[in-house]
Amino acid sequence: MSTVGYRRLWAADPGGWRATGAAWAGLTGPTDRRAGELRTAAGRLRGGWSGAAATAADARLADLRDELTSVAPALIEIDQVLAELADRLTVAKARLAAAVAQADAAGLVVDRSGGVHVDPARFQPTERADVAAARVAATLRDALDGAGAADRVAADRLDELARAAGSGWASPPPPGRPAPGAAPTLVRAWWSGLTPAQRRWLIGREPALVGRLDGVPVAARDQANRLRLGVWRDELLAERRRLLARVPPGPLASVRLRGVAGRLAGLDALTGRLATAGAPRAYLLGLDPAGEGRVVMALGDPDHADRVLTYVPGMTAGLDDAPGELGRAARVLDRCAALAPGERSAAVLWLDYDAPDFLTEAASAGQARDAGPALHRFQEGLRVSHDGPPARQTVLGHSYGSLVVGVAAREHGLAADALVFVGSPGVGASHAAELGVPPDEIWASSAPDDVIRAALPVNELGRRALLGAAPLAAVLGWPDQTGHELWFGHDPSDPGFGGRVFGSGRGGHTGYWDPGNPALDGMARVVLGG
Repeated sequence: MSTVGYRRLWAADPGGWRATGAAWAGLTGPTDRRAGELRTAAGRLRGGWSGAAATAADARLADLRDELTSVAPALIEIDQVLAELADRLTVAKARLAAAVAQADAAGLVVDRSGGVHVDPARFQPTERADVAAARVAATLRDALDGAGAADRVAADRLDELARAAGSGWASPPPPGRPAPGAAPTLVRAWWSGLTPAQRRWLIGREPALVGRLDGVPVAARDQANRLRLGVWRDELLAERRRLLARVPPGPLASVRLRGVAGRLAGLDALTGRLATAGAPRAYLLGLDPAGEGRVVMALGDPDHADRVLTYVPGMTAGLDDAPGELGRAARVLDRCAALAPGERSAAVLWLDYDAPDFLTEAASAGQARDAGPALHRFQEGLRVSHDGPPARQTVLGHSYGSLVVGVAAREHGLAADALVFVGSPGVGASHAAELGVPPDEIWASSAPDDVIRAALPVNELGRRALLGAAPLAAVLGWPDQTGHELWFGHDPSDPGFGGRVFGSGRGGHTGYWDPGNPALDGMARVVLGG
């Protein structure tokens, strides 16, 4: 029997739970500052005091510092629990509203206690009144049961945290760690064999390990990676100081300085999004500020969603423009919520590869091949860490990102129920049957004014000559070619490729996410499976 009644669910405020969770997570900043102050105080103490009493005081300060540090993952976990509760309540409220609308359309009335009755003035006897009422009542029960289950799960997890506060947040795990790049199934088995206290120890003491392991639950990776945000920012600031120390800086240093500034701005924008209390909550699954920068971030919790989108961006993508790329994933997610408010969906920006920066790099499939194993592992990790019935997983590639997705699917296999290619220069395959996903779940779209349509193939010698003579020609194509062959194989938006096609309005190479573009609804409907 559900513990949440009709009136209670109708009045529930998911936004309030989200705000409360964000406030708890916000305490990580003050606790980190206090730990730093203790570290500074201990350093001063050691410099001016010695002896047994000084040693004991130093040890006590270290213990206090460790206690402050170890509580940070728990503060983030509270935020996760309350955000998860808010998400599930939002879905339950949407189902409740659907039941009320269903009753109204049938000439029925839902009273304040959730009872369903006939409205004699409006009921149309197209079906028996008891049958219509039972149908509405079943929808209501589904909504209330979902809310009750969400309430119980959140209460149990918060009770576990409260017990841990008395018995100790963390304890050391046994020796042995998965190697970098370990199979997600092995990682998941290792993680499942640890106690909650051991997991918190690893998150607090070895966040670099936990945060990057595919197969570790999303919540744990998010906690670990959030703890490293300050470290990553310090790395970029140190890089900027090194460049500024060069006298004279020179043109190359100036270019690098602009790059560091862009990555800092991108990191700060992502950090701001992580602190936002609004829906959906963001989960940080990976970040690397080196080079052009890499990031993997989810909107909504993939481990508890019914539908999960992984979006792989294309050429020039890096940490500097990651907030904009995340915005594209968010727009697909928004359309999913509008089209199916009773479903729980999540979207992931997967930018964990070295995207080409120049046309000379984009002319080669090398960077796509290099990305394949990592994308394969990530999708496998999503599958094994998911809680409950398997989610529908969709992988979407844009531009060069579509080649990354296609090559990974063909050469390594992807844990995906559907593949989507937009603005594609080819996916490294001549037919949909090569990609390991049923052809009726392989989708593509190409805008009528997308310049990528002109990216026709040339042989390797001709390609090099073409790029050397006129880089723009790499995009505009080889003038003597015709047909449906693009730079990296058959155009996936051609029906002859063997997949399915959805339409796009005009908008050039990047307009697929523009409001009102039918391609946006097309992407969302594939994610939903409709």
